[in-house]
Amino acid sequence: MNILIGLINGMITAAVPILLAALGGSLTYYAGIFNIAMEGMMLGGAFFAVLGSYYFHSWAIGILFGILGALVIALIFILFSIVLKVDEFVTGVGLNLFSLGLTTYLLRQIFKVKGAFTSPDIVPIPKIELPVIRDIPFAGRILSGQNLLVYLTILATILITWLVYKTRFGLRLRAAGYNRACLDTSGVSADRIRAASLILCGILCGLAGAFLSLGYVTLFTENMSAGRGWISLAAIILVSGNPVGIALVSLLFGFSDGLGLFLQQVLPSQFTSMVPYVATLIALFFYSIRNKKGIQNM
Repeated sequence: MNILIGLINGMITAAVPILLAALGGSLTYYAGIFNIAMEGMMLGGAFFAVLGSYYFHSWAIGILFGILGALVIALIFILFSIVLKVDEFVTGVGLNLFSLGLTTYLLRQIFKVKGAFTSPDIVPIPKIELPVIRDIPFAGRILSGQNLLVYLTILATILITWLVYKTRFGLRLRAAGYNRACLDTSGVSADRIRAASLILCGILCGLAGAFLSLGYVTLFTENMSAGRGWISLAAIILVSGNPVGIALVSLLFGFSDGLGLFLQQVLPSQFTSMVPYVATLIALFFYSIRNKKGIQNM
């Protein structure tokens, strides 16, 4: 029983950063932006969250710094891809490398360490105990006592679904991706909608990064995002940007990550750390097969 509860809680914890980043990426997906810079946004968010939490002794300031760190990457993306019309793929690759180099440099210059920085002065994001729910057998140990951002992620999934499918902004967002010229002729700037989607993506990726460094663990390591931005992109592609589908796929990847940690008891960690990435490749393989069959049947 304890093993099952631990595996489920591990699945939820591992799914949160992927889901938050993927929700942001779904907005840029609908806006017609091929956004591979989520990895860099998440990494920037993770570093600046630790920076804010360490110097201000506040997890809330840490989250704010994490969002601001990711927004800097998002604004650079807007400058190059929307204002200067640079290729989005090239911009994304460049920003991921820039974020990796910048956070590594700042880690060594500010904290004077290589590899990882940890300190008792870093204030983690708290866990929330739900008074009535925590007393429920079995379910109470899963639904209660989760990190604050776990509950905010559930709320974000609902809000993004509503925003995309039930609001005027969501309609314009999808129009920016499906028919940009038509949206422009209606008097609404497609570039402005696309820029707004990147800003919202930056905020969500900043939250994902903050969760990584202040919720998942309480430290920062070089290249801490470790490919989670790419897994988020895979989740978006698999369900064509649907937020509810993204949540389910993120839980699947979270389960594979938790399973990898569980298997460390019997297998070397070098093999078990591969599990979520292998799961991503398998999912993309079946997605490509499904797509080919769909094209052949047309």
